[in-house]
Amino acid sequence: MSRFTPLPAGLVFRHPVTLVATWFGAGLIRPAPGTWGSLAAVPFAFIIVYFLGVPALALAALAAFAAGIWASARYCAAGGTEDASEIVIDEVAAMWLVLAALPMSPVNWLAGFVLFRLFDIWKPWPVGAVERRFKGGFGVMADDIVAAVYAVIAFILCDILIGIVI
Repeated sequence: MSRFTPLPAGLVFRHPVTLVATWFGAGLIRPAPGTWGSLAAVPFAFIIVYFLGVPALALAALAAFAAGIWASARYCAAGGTEDASEIVIDEVAAMWLVLAALPMSPVNWLAGFVLFRLFDIWKPWPVGAVERRFKGGFGVMADDIVAAVYAVIAFILCDILIGIVI
């Protein structure tokens, strides 16, 4: 079994749709492409925050969301699916949103990563409802943003209850 998901017919790796949708190939790694995509978002987040600041990371999340609507719609059309598992730009946009909301430290960012993955996989209401309700590129992207909001809320609650912010 290959460790990489094959691309849909008509798309090559260097195509902008493929590069954006799979976040430079991170979503093609098996198993757990969403986790690989989330993990691949973190170094970029660090670079953005380090050189440009937290507001730039929030803007980058918004830009990734917009680019993700475009890229995921085209990637899904090429593959004949509604939400291909190798599309991870949704995880990138959501991770950046989570990390922009947290104080920058390895412990906090690790907690944000774990909480986001938990809510993205678990899909409590309304995450799952958003995933079922919206289709196309927006549908691919929207549920992860809701999971990101849950992750930030959970982080804040944990901070209030047990003081995990460092």
